[in-house]
Amino acid sequence: MSATGSEIRDQLLKGVLPWWLENGVDRKDGGVFTCFSNSGRLLSNEKYTWSQGRWAWLCSRIALDSEAGIIAENPQLWATLSIETARFIQAHAIMDGNVTAYRTSAEGQALPSGPQGEIAVSVLADLFAALGLAGAARLPQAAGREREEWLQSAHALLAHAEERIEARSAPSEPYPVRAGFKDAAGLMLLLHVGAQLHLASGSAESADTAGAALSQLLGDGNSEGMWKADSWWEYRPDSTDDLDTLLARHRTPGHLLEMLWMVMEAVEIMPVLAPRIPDWLPDLAVRALEDGWDDQHGGMFRYVDSTGAEPRGRLLGNDPYETLVTQTWDTKLWWVQVEALYASRLLAERFGRPDLLDWHERIWSYTLDTFPDPSGQEWLQIRDREGKPLDKVVALPVKDPFHIARSLLLTTELETRRTHT
Repeated sequence: MSATGSEIRDQLLKGVLPWWLENGVDRKDGGVFTCFSNSGRLLSNEKYTWSQGRWAWLCSRIALDSEAGIIAENPQLWATLSIETARFIQAHAIMDGNVTAYRTSAEGQALPSGPQGEIAVSVLADLFAALGLAGAARLPQAAGREREEWLQSAHALLAHAEERIEARSAPSEPYPVRAGFKDAAGLMLLLHVGAQLHLASGSAESADTAGAALSQLLGDGNSEGMWKADSWWEYRPDSTDDLDTLLARHRTPGHLLEMLWMVMEAVEIMPVLAPRIPDWLPDLAVRALEDGWDDQHGGMFRYVDSTGAEPRGRLLGNDPYETLVTQTWDTKLWWVQVEALYASRLLAERFGRPDLLDWHERIWSYTLDTFPDPSGQEWLQIRDREGKPLDKVVALPVKDPFHIARSLLLTTELETRRTHT
């Protein structure tokens, strides 16, 4: 294993996972606490379904990798955590109508989250719940009837999410998609959750959903996609009159890189998709890395303009997402760096691209120097442009247990397979 690979493994096993076991796990009611400040102080014991689903999936993957000898963790412990979280989701988060509560109390009481007291306000939460149930269902410890219930719920959530995303009627708090624009985030999750649910169930329905999302990202003979060889949309406008807007012009390099590795994962799960992958996919990754990299201070920006500079463009007004882009574009966030880290490593191997391996090493050097907390509080996940801790909410009011651990785990899997072949 390379020096970078051993450092990544150490960060995962000695820093990140022990912190969450000690501070985040709710062994009384199931699930995970995530409402920590950037410095690790618990501010609330409310549970966001978004995070519970991601935690259930992550714990399952850790358990399966531990059983396979990829990492030295207790597989039974992590399987139990995944199953307890899946039970919490099934019992408390899933609502009538194949939607989920956006957040609950620690015990599982659904809490109002919308402007009119609505409970279910985000299709993204629905999809992450489906992801978690699919992950738990893969475990050999999952009982037959319970496993089937989880898979049934996951399929129902995925199908209803796909229907509403296609109709552009899906709510997506905390940042609703503005009318007249098509966003990439919903397609990303349809692809990823569809592939993961297919991995757990083998169902044709989940494979069809993943394949349809991939077609919309890449485009086909009947419609324009979200990606081209040298550019991509985060929000694609329906009208050319809106090409000058901030929403149309801005890009999210971390999102694109996350989606690119998810495409390669989907191909691994469903090889029938392989002929649809264009040769220019790694070139698009390089474009995202070049546009997103901060030459002055290092690290990946959260948002950039289509030219790679500070986001700009006509504001439509009264849009919380526009505010997010303009006010936080130059922050250095945990998830952007680690998604770039894994995507660059995976694509370097899959396409034989040493330039992407160079990017992987550059990103890891910056990340290792910047994010781990020397006082032992896992990572300080939110940083300003210069890399200094920034104690403010820049997404959900949570300390995320997902992106860091997932990226480090998947990179460790990749390194382990490489050294044993």
